[in-house]
Amino acid sequence: MSMLKIKKGDNVKVITGKDKGKEGKVVAVVDGKVLVEGVNMITKHAKANQANPKGGIVHQEAPIDASNVMYVHKGKTTRIGFTTVEGKKGSKKVRIAKVNGDVID
Repeated sequence: MSMLKIKKGDNVKVITGKDKGKEGKVVAVVDGKVLVEGVNMITKHAKANQANPKGGIVHQEAPIDASNVMYVHKGKTTRIGFTTVEGKKGSKKVRIAKVNGDVID
């Protein structure tokens, strides 16, 4: 799969779906889907085990498609682009915020 523009640790805003408008931090990125803190919460019924001796109902985040979230840069949602930056050790590919051209990482 091609490289995603959203990475673990990014702050994102949900732009569509039942959680539209919610913001959170990306916990994980897997196969074009992202896991965002406090977004797309589901209820699972868990059996008792050593980690959870009583079992019961567990609330957790479910992955949502990366196309349904937008990167938040300085309080504004923005698209992400790529550019190369010349440095001491040659050129390096970096992400930029399309709204103002700032380098993200």
